[in-house]
Amino acid sequence: MLSITAVLTAWCGFEASKWGGEMSIAFSQASSARIQGESAEGRARDARLYDLSIYTEWVLAEADGRDELVSFIEERFSPEFRTAFDAWDAGGRVEQGPLAMPEYVPPGTVEAADFSERADAKFQEALDNNQRGDNYSLLTVLFALVLFLTAMSQRELTPWMRRVLLGMGIAVGVTCVIVMLTFPIKL
Repeated sequence: MLSITAVLTAWCGFEASKWGGEMSIAFSQASSARIQGESAEGRARDARLYDLSIYTEWVLAEADGRDELVSFIEERFSPEFRTAFDAWDAGGRVEQGPLAMPEYVPPGTVEAADFSERADAKFQEALDNNQRGDNYSLLTVLFALVLFLTAMSQRELTPWMRRVLLGMGIAVGVTCVIVMLTFPIKL
């Protein structure tokens, strides 16, 4: 009983350590994805500012009736803004402007959303791995209790007390083994 429990205790400690490592890796991946998402969002923000500046100049040139300048500015539209501008123009210009159109998706917007989604998933994976490690740590403590109860049952006590301690140790040990069999294993 003591030998088997000692091996199970060591196994649970090993598994807790492995899941702790997996948790660290997932947290690192979540951080990396978050940083990449912020970089992509920065690109999108810069593109929006550029397109807003160009659009502002276009509005001023059109208001002044400077057709040559309007054409010159339109040649400098980014491809993403051009798509939204054309949709806005074709729709009768009823929206607040091309930047408000659903067709306007500056570069980096989709990537930022993808990285953010990946970061959220990796963060949740890290939390799940942390819980798995905690579960194995708890089993390690419970198996240590089994070792203690089994060792105490071998002391010079009254026979009924020895049987009670050994019975409690066996009950806790069997319960822990059953619970352990439901946990995932990381090698």
